[in-house]
Amino acid sequence: MSKVAVLIPTRLKSTRLPNKPLAMINGKPLIQHVYEHAVAVHPAADVYIASGDQEILEVAKGFQAQCILTDASLPSGTDRIAAALKEIDPDGSKYDIVVNFQGDGINVDPALNLRLVALMEQTGADMVTVGMKITKPEEINNPNYVKIAMGLRDGEQFGRALYFSRSPVPYNRDKVAAYDFAYWHIGIYVYRAAALKKFVSSPVGVLENIEKLEQLRALENGMSIYALIVDDIKLVPQAPADINTPEELAEAQKYMQ
Repeated sequence: MSKVAVLIPTRLKSTRLPNKPLAMINGKPLIQHVYEHAVAVHPAADVYIASGDQEILEVAKGFQAQCILTDASLPSGTDRIAAALKEIDPDGSKYDIVVNFQGDGINVDPALNLRLVALMEQTGADMVTVGMKITKPEEINNPNYVKIAMGLRDGEQFGRALYFSRSPVPYNRDKVAAYDFAYWHIGIYVYRAAALKKFVSSPVGVLENIEKLEQLRALENGMSIYALIVDDIKLVPQAPADINTPEELAEAQKYMQ
Protein backbone atom coordinates (compact mmCIF):
# COMPACT_ATOMS: atom_id res chain seq x y z
CA MET A 1 0.00 0.00 0.00
CA SER A 2 1.33 3.45 -0.93
CA LYS A 3 2.50 5.77 1.81
CA VAL A 4 0.82 9.16 1.34
CA ALA A 5 1.72 12.68 2.46
CA VAL A 6 -0.95 15.38 2.25
CA LEU A 7 0.75 18.78 1.99
CA ILE A 8 -1.20 22.04 2.31
CA PRO A 9 0.69 25.01 0.83
CA THR A 10 -0.39 28.40 2.08
CA ARG A 11 0.86 31.97 2.38
CA LEU A 12 -0.23 35.31 3.79
CA LYS A 13 0.58 37.36 0.70
CA SER A 14 -2.44 37.62 -1.59
CA THR A 15 -3.20 40.53 -3.90
CA ARG A 16 -6.96 40.16 -3.77
CA LEU A 17 -7.36 39.01 -0.16
CA PRO A 18 -4.38 39.70 2.16
CA ASN A 19 -3.94 37.39 5.17
CA LYS A 20 -6.43 35.00 3.63
CA PRO A 21 -5.38 31.84 5.55
CA LEU A 22 -6.15 33.55 8.86
CA ALA A 23 -9.58 34.88 7.85
CA MET A 24 -12.19 33.72 10.34
CA ILE A 25 -15.02 31.50 9.13
CA ASN A 26 -17.51 30.15 11.65
CA GLY A 27 -15.13 30.76 14.54
CA LYS A 28 -12.01 29.21 12.99
CA PRO A 29 -9.31 30.48 10.63
CA LEU A 30 -9.68 29.31 7.06
CA ILE A 31 -6.49 27.23 7.24
CA GLN A 32 -7.84 25.30 10.24
CA HIS A 33 -10.97 24.30 8.32
CA VAL A 34 -8.83 23.06 5.44
CA TYR A 35 -6.46 21.14 7.70
CA GLU A 36 -9.25 19.48 9.68
CA HIS A 37 -11.05 18.45 6.48
CA ALA A 38 -7.87 16.83 5.17
CA VAL A 39 -7.08 15.01 8.42
CA ALA A 40 -10.63 13.65 8.69
CA VAL A 41 -10.55 12.18 5.19
CA HIS A 42 -6.95 10.94 5.23
CA PRO A 43 -6.54 9.09 8.57
CA ALA A 44 -3.80 6.87 7.14
CA ALA A 45 -1.80 9.77 5.68
CA ASP A 46 0.51 12.31 7.24
CA VAL A 47 -0.97 15.81 6.84
CA TYR A 48 1.22 18.92 6.99
CA ILE A 49 0.73 22.65 6.50
CA ALA A 50 3.61 24.11 4.47
CA SER A 51 4.15 27.87 4.63
CA GLY A 52 6.87 30.47 4.40
CA ASP A 53 5.04 32.62 6.96
CA GLN A 54 5.83 32.02 10.62
CA GLU A 55 2.57 33.73 11.62
CA ILE A 56 0.53 31.02 9.85
CA LEU A 57 2.54 28.26 11.50
CA GLU A 58 2.08 29.79 14.96
CA VAL A 59 -1.69 29.82 14.45
CA ALA A 60 -1.58 26.28 13.05
CA LYS A 61 0.35 24.97 16.04
CA GLY A 62 -2.50 26.32 18.18
CA PHE A 63 -4.84 23.71 16.67
CA GLN A 64 -2.14 20.99 16.82
CA ALA A 65 -1.38 20.90 13.13
CA GLN A 66 1.85 19.44 11.81
CA CYS A 67 3.76 22.29 10.15
CA ILE A 68 6.76 22.86 7.91
CA LEU A 69 8.44 26.25 7.46
CA THR A 70 9.57 26.78 3.87
CA ASP A 71 11.40 29.55 2.06
CA ALA A 72 9.01 32.51 1.79
CA SER A 73 10.31 33.38 -1.69
CA LEU A 74 9.26 30.13 -3.38
CA PRO A 75 7.35 31.01 -6.56
CA SER A 76 4.46 28.53 -6.41
CA GLY A 77 2.52 26.12 -4.27
CA THR A 78 4.12 23.24 -6.17
CA ASP A 79 7.59 24.46 -5.25
CA ARG A 80 6.42 24.86 -1.67
CA ILE A 81 5.17 21.29 -1.30
CA ALA A 82 8.33 19.98 -2.97
CA ALA A 83 10.43 21.89 -0.43
CA ALA A 84 8.25 20.55 2.39
CA LEU A 85 8.61 17.00 1.07
CA LYS A 86 12.38 17.38 1.13
CA GLU A 87 12.17 18.36 4.80
CA ILE A 88 10.02 15.44 5.91
CA ASP A 89 11.50 12.82 3.57
CA PRO A 90 15.07 13.91 2.73
CA ASP A 91 16.20 10.59 1.28
CA GLY A 92 12.96 9.85 -0.57
CA SER A 93 12.29 6.59 1.24
CA LYS A 94 9.22 7.47 3.31
CA TYR A 95 6.47 8.63 0.91
CA ASP A 96 5.30 7.25 -2.43
CA ILE A 97 2.52 9.75 -3.20
CA VAL A 98 2.06 13.44 -2.42
CA VAL A 99 -1.34 15.14 -2.33
CA ASN A 100 -1.32 18.89 -2.97
CA PHE A 101 -4.36 20.17 -1.06
CA GLN A 102 -4.68 23.91 -1.59
CA GLY A 103 -4.70 26.03 1.56
CA ASP A 104 -7.70 28.08 0.44
CA GLY A 105 -9.82 25.08 -0.63
CA ILE A 106 -12.22 25.25 2.30
CA ASN A 107 -15.13 23.89 0.25
CA VAL A 108 -13.22 21.36 -1.87
CA ASP A 109 -14.20 17.82 -0.94
CA PRO A 110 -10.96 16.22 0.32
CA ALA A 111 -12.44 12.76 -0.34
CA LEU A 112 -11.77 13.47 -4.01
CA ASN A 113 -8.08 12.98 -3.27
CA LEU A 114 -8.74 9.39 -2.21
CA ARG A 115 -10.05 8.73 -5.71
CA LEU A 116 -7.01 10.41 -7.21
CA VAL A 117 -4.62 8.31 -5.14
CA ALA A 118 -6.49 5.18 -6.24
CA LEU A 119 -6.30 6.34 -9.87
CA MET A 120 -2.55 6.87 -9.55
CA GLU A 121 -2.10 3.38 -8.16
CA GLN A 122 -4.30 1.93 -10.91
CA THR A 123 -2.62 3.70 -13.84
CA GLY A 124 0.96 4.15 -12.66
CA ALA A 125 0.72 7.84 -13.64
CA ASP A 126 3.30 10.41 -12.58
CA MET A 127 0.56 12.93 -11.82
CA VAL A 128 -3.23 12.82 -11.58
CA THR A 129 -5.65 15.72 -11.65
CA VAL A 130 -9.33 16.58 -12.07
CA GLY A 131 -11.57 17.81 -14.86
CA MET A 132 -15.23 18.65 -15.38
CA LYS A 133 -17.30 18.69 -18.56
CA ILE A 134 -17.66 22.01 -20.32
CA THR A 135 -21.26 22.75 -21.21
CA LYS A 136 -21.34 26.41 -22.29
CA PRO A 137 -19.77 28.27 -25.23
CA GLU A 138 -18.53 31.02 -22.92
CA GLU A 139 -16.57 28.43 -20.95
CA ILE A 140 -14.86 26.76 -23.87
CA ASN A 141 -13.84 30.14 -25.32
CA ASN A 142 -12.74 31.66 -22.01
CA PRO A 143 -8.93 31.47 -21.56
CA ASN A 144 -9.41 31.35 -17.78
CA TYR A 145 -11.06 27.95 -18.23
CA VAL A 146 -8.06 25.74 -18.97
CA LYS A 147 -9.02 22.88 -21.26
CA ILE A 148 -7.77 19.28 -21.15
CA ALA A 149 -7.28 17.43 -24.42
CA MET A 150 -8.08 13.78 -23.73
CA GLY A 151 -9.82 11.08 -25.72
CA LEU A 152 -12.59 9.62 -23.58
CA ARG A 153 -15.11 7.18 -24.99
CA ASP A 154 -18.70 6.97 -23.77
CA GLY A 155 -18.85 5.85 -20.15
CA GLU A 156 -15.17 6.49 -19.41
CA GLN A 157 -14.47 8.71 -16.42
CA PHE A 158 -10.71 9.02 -16.60
CA GLY A 159 -7.97 9.05 -19.19
CA ARG A 160 -4.54 10.29 -20.10
CA ALA A 161 -4.20 14.05 -20.52
CA LEU A 162 -2.56 14.73 -23.88
CA TYR A 163 -2.41 18.52 -23.62
CA PHE A 164 -3.69 21.48 -21.61
CA SER A 165 -4.58 24.80 -23.23
CA ARG A 166 -6.31 28.10 -22.69
CA SER A 167 -7.62 27.77 -26.24
CA PRO A 168 -10.56 25.51 -27.17
CA VAL A 169 -9.12 22.01 -27.63
CA PRO A 170 -9.68 19.75 -29.38
CA TYR A 171 -11.09 21.58 -32.37
CA ASN A 172 -14.45 19.99 -33.20
CA ARG A 173 -14.60 20.37 -36.98
CA ASP A 174 -17.93 18.64 -37.58
CA LYS A 175 -20.02 19.73 -34.58
CA VAL A 176 -18.87 23.14 -33.45
CA ALA A 177 -21.73 23.48 -30.94
CA ALA A 178 -21.19 20.10 -29.27
CA TYR A 179 -19.22 20.11 -26.01
CA ASP A 180 -19.31 16.45 -24.97
CA PHE A 181 -15.61 16.19 -25.83
CA ALA A 182 -14.47 19.32 -23.94
CA TYR A 183 -13.18 19.25 -20.36
CA TRP A 184 -12.33 22.05 -17.98
CA HIS A 185 -9.21 21.47 -15.88
CA ILE A 186 -9.57 21.83 -12.12
CA GLY A 187 -6.18 22.52 -10.54
CA ILE A 188 -6.15 19.70 -8.01
CA TYR A 189 -3.03 17.53 -8.15
CA VAL A 190 -1.65 14.33 -6.73
CA TYR A 191 1.98 13.50 -7.54
CA ARG A 192 4.16 10.47 -7.41
CA ALA A 193 6.88 11.66 -5.01
CA ALA A 194 9.71 11.03 -7.49
CA ALA A 195 7.78 12.83 -10.24
CA LEU A 196 7.26 15.90 -8.02
CA LYS A 197 11.01 16.12 -7.45
CA LYS A 198 11.68 15.77 -11.18
CA PHE A 199 9.06 18.39 -11.99
CA VAL A 200 10.42 21.15 -9.74
CA SER A 201 14.03 20.44 -10.77
CA SER A 202 13.19 20.78 -14.49
CA PRO A 203 13.50 24.16 -16.24
CA VAL A 204 10.38 26.06 -17.26
CA GLY A 205 9.08 24.47 -20.46
CA VAL A 206 8.64 26.21 -23.80
CA LEU A 207 4.91 25.47 -23.96
CA GLU A 208 4.54 26.19 -20.26
CA ASN A 209 5.95 29.65 -20.81
CA ILE A 210 3.66 30.32 -23.78
CA GLU A 211 0.40 29.16 -22.16
CA LYS A 212 1.46 30.00 -18.58
CA LEU A 213 0.39 26.51 -17.45
CA GLU A 214 2.94 24.72 -15.30
CA GLN A 215 1.50 21.24 -15.95
CA LEU A 216 2.81 21.51 -19.51
CA ARG A 217 6.33 21.26 -18.06
CA ALA A 218 5.51 17.74 -16.96
CA LEU A 219 4.26 16.76 -20.42
CA GLU A 220 7.30 18.33 -22.10
CA ASN A 221 9.50 16.17 -19.87
CA GLY A 222 7.73 12.94 -20.79
CA MET A 223 5.72 12.58 -17.59
CA SER A 224 2.27 11.03 -17.67
CA ILE A 225 -0.77 12.89 -16.35
CA TYR A 226 -4.17 11.25 -15.94
CA ALA A 227 -7.36 13.21 -15.31
CA LEU A 228 -10.48 12.09 -13.46
CA ILE A 229 -13.72 13.65 -14.74
CA VAL A 230 -16.16 14.52 -11.95
CA ASP A 231 -19.53 16.24 -11.67
CA ASP A 232 -18.60 18.47 -8.73
CA ILE A 233 -15.75 19.12 -6.30
CA LYS A 234 -17.65 20.95 -3.55
CA LEU A 235 -18.80 20.00 -0.07
CA VAL A 236 -21.52 22.71 -0.06
CA PRO A 237 -22.95 23.36 -3.55
CA GLN A 238 -23.94 26.99 -2.89
CA ALA A 239 -20.57 28.15 -1.55
CA PRO A 240 -17.38 28.86 -3.55
CA ALA A 241 -14.89 25.98 -3.80
CA ASP A 242 -12.01 28.15 -2.64
CA ILE A 243 -11.49 31.64 -1.31
CA ASN A 244 -9.78 34.28 -3.46
CA THR A 245 -11.75 37.50 -2.95
CA PRO A 246 -13.60 39.33 -0.16
CA GLU A 247 -16.87 38.38 -1.89
CA GLU A 248 -16.00 34.68 -1.82
CA LEU A 249 -14.99 34.98 1.82
CA ALA A 250 -18.41 36.48 2.61
CA GLU A 251 -20.12 33.62 0.77
CA ALA A 252 -18.06 31.06 2.70
CA GLN A 253 -18.92 32.76 5.99
CA LYS A 254 -22.57 32.56 5.03
CA TYR A 255 -22.70 28.89 4.01
CA MET A 256 -19.88 27.08 5.79
CA GLN A 257 -21.70 26.38 9.03
